[in-house]
Amino acid sequence: MTDRNVLGGPLEPCGTDPMTGFHRDGCCATGPEDRGLHTICAVVTAEFLEHQLSIGNDLSTPLPAYRFPGLVPGDRWCVTALNWLRAHEDGYAAPVVLASTHERTLDVVPLVALKEHAVDIPDDLSGM
Repeated sequence: MTDRNVLGGPLEPCGTDPMTGFHRDGCCATGPEDRGLHTICAVVTAEFLEHQLSIGNDLSTPLPAYRFPGLVPGDRWCVTALNWLRAHEDGYAAPVVLASTHERTLDVVPLVALKEHAVDIPDDLSGM
């Protein structure tokens, strides 16, 4: 079974530099072991990183034991749906790559919120 994105298409890769994803395969795929639901492909900003630090989610400090390099603004990273939603509600949401954001995100975050911050809106919106 192919993973789907929030637009209903095949899940596209999010990023490989740094290598992202719960499985560190470049995709925001998920499964039962991913309790945090790392399903949103975000393009992190300085404001988003600062917000995450303020809520106890340090995304800037490298943790080599977890193959986590630490993020800088402009990195694409699979972030947790709940933390992204909290940033959105607080006014610090990072831009989102919809084609690389897993459909399971919609269990937590409304599509309208994701579209508000999308950086990959297709020209033809008829299927949305």
